[in-house]
Amino acid sequence: MRWKMKLIGGLFVALLLLTLIVFWNTLRLPSLPTANEPKSGPPSGLDAAVKRLSAAIQIPTISYGGGKPIDEKSFAALHALLTASYPLTHAALKREVIGGWSLLYTWQGTDPSLPPILLTAHQDVVPIEPGTEGNWTHPPFSGAIVEGFVWGRGALDNKHMLMATLEGVERLLAEGAKPKRTVLLAFGHDEALSGPQGAKAITDLLFERKVRALFSLDEGAAILNGAIPGVSLPIAQIGLSEKGFLSLQLKATAKGGHSSMPPPQTAVGKIGRAVARLEANQMPASLAGPGADGLRAIAPAMPFGVRMVVANDWLFGPLLLRQLSAASTTNAMIRTTTAPTIIQGGVKENVLPSEATAVVNFRLAPGDTVEQVKAHVQKSIDDPDVTFTDYGRPGVEATPVADKNGPGFKLIADAIRGIAPDAIVAPGLVVTGTDSKHYSRISAGAYRFAPVRMSMSDISRIHATNERIGTANYGELISFYVALVRAAAM
Repeated sequence: MRWKMKLIGGLFVALLLLTLIVFWNTLRLPSLPTANEPKSGPPSGLDAAVKRLSAAIQIPTISYGGGKPIDEKSFAALHALLTASYPLTHAALKREVIGGWSLLYTWQGTDPSLPPILLTAHQDVVPIEPGTEGNWTHPPFSGAIVEGFVWGRGALDNKHMLMATLEGVERLLAEGAKPKRTVLLAFGHDEALSGPQGAKAITDLLFERKVRALFSLDEGAAILNGAIPGVSLPIAQIGLSEKGFLSLQLKATAKGGHSSMPPPQTAVGKIGRAVARLEANQMPASLAGPGADGLRAIAPAMPFGVRMVVANDWLFGPLLLRQLSAASTTNAMIRTTTAPTIIQGGVKENVLPSEATAVVNFRLAPGDTVEQVKAHVQKSIDDPDVTFTDYGRPGVEATPVADKNGPGFKLIADAIRGIAPDAIVAPGLVVTGTDSKHYSRISAGAYRFAPVRMSMSDISRIHATNERIGTANYGELISFYVALVRAAAM
């Protein structure tokens, strides 16, 4: 009897100790921003700056792809607009044209021993989906300034960053600023096509010149409202990495014939089973990457129960991963995702096809390689009648992970707090592709962030109908770049 009491007592003490550890870990999470610091006001001359952004949006610098040639007249018009709009910048900075239409500006610093900073954007935009032109509230290349917004393709991707960067530099030059650290501005022209003639060519040139930037800043994440249920504060995530990309075409073969005498498994059935097995056997989730780092940084703003789980992922890890996997947005942050996108097979309802195909797209999380994904596909399908090959371009690994404690991250975070002092600044993972996959070659601190305020519904405007940016928010972009360049280079 005595040993039972000792066992019960020991279990009670262990449970009490565990409870204390759980609560202590929860309570020692970082405190929330107090927003005591004053927010910077709108920059002078905002109305004129908004009109310049509108003018840039009106120029259809579209990357079509598919072998369609570039519209050189549009890019020439945009270059002319930039030259006319920012005379101080074009007088003081060295301007180079790379790969035909990409731009590289150099604002030389007085101390050549300091590594430069690299601010990037892209000039091109994606096409308007045929048949959707009439769905726009204002025509897609109107640049309409209505109801406190600038409307049109490029307002969010990515002429807002292009123009705001130049607005910031122009203002600093007007103040007589002279940087100690060199400032590089890189504006590719084919980001929508993965940047082979733009960002890659710029990176190759800078690499040859032995340039190693303190940090680079490109598009990727934003200031989001309502991104996480129960979190009322805006979240400003700075992307540390972007996911890799791999598309595989699966092919199943079987004996053809008349549908009245089918075999136990047709080619269509085999390809369907292969796709189902891939969806049922996802790549493993992990709390070790930048996506999970962002979740931990946001945890102080979460309801207490969720906060407790996140703060003690050493104990509640399986529960946390299960919950994160249940939603598409958070699932993408913790694993390599699997997305069947195309399936084809057969030509007539009474003919058994001898072949059926499917395309599956994977977005690789940092730490997973292309070869690991292919091995996972082979093992999951487990069918000698189903083979796979690369679909389109070869797979691309996830980019290196930038340091969340690095000087570039801190400088960007401080600039964010100047325009959004109530925002939670957190690291994150960018699930789409940007030009930073090239720029990370010349900077270990390749960050991805634009200070654009967006709700979850606004995200659906990117690459879609009714793209727009608030005029007040555009003023914040300009203030952000002024503060960032001043703090990092002056």
